Amino acid sequence: MTTTYLTTTTGRRKRSVARVRISSGTGVVTVNGRAFDDYFPSATHRNAITEPMRITDCDGTYDLSVTMDGGGQSGQAGALRHGLTRALMELDPERRGVLKAAGFVTRDPRKKESKKAGLKKARKAPQYSKR
Repeated sequence: MTTTYLTTTTGRRKRSVARVRISSGTGVVTVNGRAFDDYFPSATHRNAITEPMRITDCDGTYDLSVTMDGGGQSGQAGALRHGLTRALMELDPERRGVLKAAGFVTRDPRKKESKKAGLKKARKAPQYSKR
């Protein structure tokens, strides 16, 4: 059985990347082949992820198939929310105003700062020794 996807988008946060595929359905979400509740056990993360669906009244109308890569739980949750927001806007451009007012359209640009040569971390210098 092949699934026909309505749209495919990518969401990012920190080092996390979420590839979101939306198809019409009943609201089933699978992340890396696992159930949504199993992959994100924290209710806070699940609420943050599904917020774009709730504010656009699309809860239970689309099935999501998500492939996650990189980062930790919070970064992946943010990446998934960003990808879901982009997908909803692609399906109906009228939703952009509502999603932008909620602050979901803007990508969170914060990333880990890269390590510099001669330093121990990005900014931590080696310990100074007088003698």
